[in-house]
Amino acid sequence: MALVELVMPKMGESVMEGTILNWLKKPGDRIQQDESVLEVATDKVDTEVPSPFNGILKEIRATQGQVVQVGSAIAIIETDVNQSNVSEPVTPAATPQTTSVPAQQFQPVQRTAPVETAATAHSSAQPGTPRNGRFYSPLVLNIARQENISLAEVETIAGTGKDGRVTKNDLFDYIQAKKDGKVAPANEEQPVTQQAPKEDKKASAPTEPAYVAKPAASHGGNVEIIQMDRMRKMIADRMVESKRISPHVTSFVEADVTNIVYWRNRWKNDFMEHENVALTFTPIFIEAVVKAIKDYPMVNISIEEDKIIVKKDINIGIAVALPSGNLIVPVIKNADQLNIVGLTKKVNDLAKRARQNKLTADDLSGGTYTVSNVGSFGNLMGTPIIVQPQAAILALGAVVKKPAVIETPQGDTLGIRHMMFLSHSYDHRVIDGSLGGMFVRRVADYLENFDVNRKIFV
Repeated sequence: MALVELVMPKMGESVMEGTILNWLKKPGDRIQQDESVLEVATDKVDTEVPSPFNGILKEIRATQGQVVQVGSAIAIIETDVNQSNVSEPVTPAATPQTTSVPAQQFQPVQRTAPVETAATAHSSAQPGTPRNGRFYSPLVLNIARQENISLAEVETIAGTGKDGRVTKNDLFDYIQAKKDGKVAPANEEQPVTQQAPKEDKKASAPTEPAYVAKPAASHGGNVEIIQMDRMRKMIADRMVESKRISPHVTSFVEADVTNIVYWRNRWKNDFMEHENVALTFTPIFIEAVVKAIKDYPMVNISIEEDKIIVKKDINIGIAVALPSGNLIVPVIKNADQLNIVGLTKKVNDLAKRARQNKLTADDLSGGTYTVSNVGSFGNLMGTPIIVQPQAAILALGAVVKKPAVIETPQGDTLGIRHMMFLSHSYDHRVIDGSLGGMFVRRVADYLENFDVNRKIFV
C-alpha cells in the first residue's frame, strides 16, 4: 500500500487553475480507477476529475469553493499498488510514502518553499499566490501589468470576490476611479515588503483600503432579482473585457446562397441515412470561412503586446446556445483538414456534447477564429463580440427568400433567391476596413460560387 497525492490536473493549454465545485467522495470511501472523485470548474468548462488508480480516499486537502493551481495537491489516496510500481521513494522507507499523481499519470513530487524578496515581489507574483494574505487571479495580474498598476496599488483595493479576493471588475473600477481623480496615486516606487519593522504595534495593523468598490444598488418597485450563475458571470466578464481590449468594427455583406440551399435539399436525406447525422448549413459555411482564411491569413491572428501572432493552424470556434440560456464556444481543431462530411460530424458532435454539458477543456481551447450562427434564431444580421485573444468573428444571418436581380447573358431579370447577411466584426488595432471587408466578401464569393453538382460521397 502507498499514499499518493491526487493533484489538480491540467485541463487545457491555457487553464492554470480550477475551482473545487463538489467532492463526489468523502474520506474513507473506496475509489475505483477512472471513477470520478470531484467536480472542478475552470474558466472554460466544468468537468469531473477521475482517479487514476484504485484505492481509498484518506484525506481531502482542498475544500469546496477553493481555487487551486494546476499541479497542487487536492487529496491523499491510499492506493492498492506497491510503491515501487508508482515511483521511486521520496521519503524514508520507515514512514508512509507519498507521491504526487495528476489525473491519468503518476509523477514524483518535490516540495520546495518559495522565497520571495522585495525586489521580485511584482515580477514573480503567480496566480493564486498569497500576498499579505490575499490571492490574485492570472487575469487580475495581467490587467494590472497592462494598465501599469503596481502590486502595491492592487493590494490597496478592497475586493468583492470570495474571501475578499480582488476581481477583474474591482480592478476596472479602481482604474476608472483613478482616471477620474477619485483615488490618490500610490507610490509605485516603494515595494510593500520594504517597510522597516517598527516597535510600535500599530505599524503592523492593517491599513484601510485606498479604494473600496461601490455596494450594489437597492431596487424599489416590483422587480425580481436573479443571481447570475457562474457561467453567466464568466460570459459577462469576457464580453466586457473584449470590448475594452479590442476596438470593434463590423462589415456586412449579403450573399446569394441559393445553390447551397438546393444542394443541401438534394443531399440531406441521403446524408442522414448514410452518416446518421443531420446535414446543416453551418459546416458548409465553415468550409467557406476556412478557404477565405487561407486567402487572407492575417485575420487568423492574435495580439501579444506589440506583436502580431499569425496562427498557422485554422481552429474554428462555433458559438452554441445552451438550454440554460448561456453560450459556449467549442472549437473545431484543424478545420482545414476536414472535408464537408468531417466538418458536419464535428459540428454535430460538439453541439450535442455542449448541450449535454460533456465538453472538455480541450474542446474549448485553441480557437483562432469564431463563427456564430445568429440566423438559427431568425436574426438577419448581428454585430458579434470577438472571442479574446482572437482578432475577428463572423455572424451568419438567417437564410431568407427575397426578390433579387439576376444577371444573365440576355440581360437582367428578377427572381426569388435565397439570401443571407454575413456580419464580420474585427479588431481595428490590427485589421483595417480593407482587410476586414475583403475577407467577408471572399467568404460570400465562395458561398455564391458553390458547385450545385458537387458530390458529397466519393
